Amino acid sequence: MTNFYTNFQVDEIGRVVSVGDGIARVYGLNEIQAGEMVEFASGVKGITLNLENENVGIVFFGSDTAIKEGDLIKHTGSIVDVPAGKAMLGRVVDALGVPIDGKEALSDNKQRRVEVKAPGIIERKSGHEPMQTGLKAVDSLVPIGRGQRELIIGDRQTGKTTIAIDTILNQKQMNSRGTNESREAFPEDVFYLHSRLLERAAKRSDQTGADGQICLETELFYRGIRPAINVGLSISRVGSAAQLKAMKQVSGSSKLESAQYRKVAAFAQFGSDLDAATQALLNRGARLIEDPKQPQYEPLPIEKTNYCDLCCCQRLL
Repeated sequence: MTNFYTNFQVDEIGRVVSVGDGIARVYGLNEIQAGEMVEFASGVKGITLNLENENVGIVFFGSDTAIKEGDLIKHTGSIVDVPAGKAMLGRVVDALGVPIDGKEALSDNKQRRVEVKAPGIIERKSGHEPMQTGLKAVDSLVPIGRGQRELIIGDRQTGKTTIAIDTILNQKQMNSRGTNESREAFPEDVFYLHSRLLERAAKRSDQTGADGQICLETELFYRGIRPAINVGLSISRVGSAAQLKAMKQVSGSSKLESAQYRKVAAFAQFGSDLDAATQALLNRGARLIEDPKQPQYEPLPIEKTNYCDLCCCQRLL
């Protein structure tokens, strides 16, 4: 009886049924929870999203190249959490908050669960502070407020990531930090995953956004119009409420003229007999389309965008 032990641990083990598009289907994890951390035999970790009758859907926190059908997987019994605190500022971390910048380990950090309840509608306040992206096409025509949720959609290789990176670079120049949230379009079932991820960082009282989307178009991209934003399909439900007063006065007329240009240009290609007013509108619209073009990774401060003066209104562009 000298080798008899009572302190043993039983782990529930599952087996990978299929792998594809960053998601693994796993059979055998009957006691797993939604949002629970799991670990594959290769060491890659993941989070449980879909709980179905026959299998479980797992999303990877890493590459799936080392994971194949038949691999074993075990659940950890803990809900996914990440470090949160001022020690995170200025650090480069992976999806689980582990530093990957070669610096010292994070210290004095509290852990916060990834899946938490979003602030209620009563706690929220309408967005009214502008979040300057440094992109003329966005700041003038599709303004975003602090705490607002804005979806960037488009085909592959149309500049979605570039818009996000330019926005981050511009925040660095402005030395801004923090996250806000507001009450417009309080989500029920719209863009479920998108809103579920971002609603948790909603804007409370005076610090706290709304829905909207920036639509990128392949045709505009290949015509050299970059960022390739389709202003007609893009929308910000905070809109001018989160714009500087000077820019609001200018960009309103510019967006209207751009919309008129797109409408007339679609018919102008079928005929050459255009009256003087239509021709003037086409010429003006062509210049307005050219003005928001910007090089990659070069966000502009608000005073250099030409949208805080009367260049547009006085037709100097």
